[in-house]
Amino acid sequence: MTHEPPGDDALLRAVARGDTQALADLYDRHSGWLHARLTRRCADPETVREVLQDTFVTAWRSAGAHSGGGAGGWLWVIAVRRLADARRAAARAGTRDLLATQEPGTVPSAEEDVLAGLAYGDVGAALDRISPELRDVLRATVVDGLTTRETARLLGIPEGTVKTRAQRARRELRSMLAALDPAGGTA
Repeated sequence: MTHEPPGDDALLRAVARGDTQALADLYDRHSGWLHARLTRRCADPETVREVLQDTFVTAWRSAGAHSGGGAGGWLWVIAVRRLADARRAAARAGTRDLLATQEPGTVPSAEEDVLAGLAYGDVGAALDRISPELRDVLRATVVDGLTTRETARLLGIPEGTVKTRAQRARRELRSMLAALDPAGGTA
């Protein structure tokens, strides 16, 4: 007789009840890939460790609010938000090295440019002005890197709605960025 390990939903329910072993199991299951993805976005290993720890502390505190669906996507959303918080704190403190996500001499990816723009530029200002349902889709698909299916599960909407909202969000964002920079330069 083989014993199947509990699924993520069962682990999250146990975490919500205060089961520390369930949290340890959730950590063991997800920390590796979370660490790898965070490391691609942040060159500072200490910040990555802190963000990873904050992610699971947040999961511990808010597991009861998890509405089902993919725990991995939910944890990734938490991790990306914690990383954005760390970047904002670093920017306020004047340490820009957290923005360096690749080896010296390489060109940042479009994803890193978007993340920097969200935290520091006109993109963040424009994103704050679009409707919450459009902003949520863009954050999940562009910032968090979730697939359409994962975004649909996370937000509790059909995949077709995710695609439609993503198109509308991009149009509105382009329009807002053009309004912020009427000279037509790059935002």
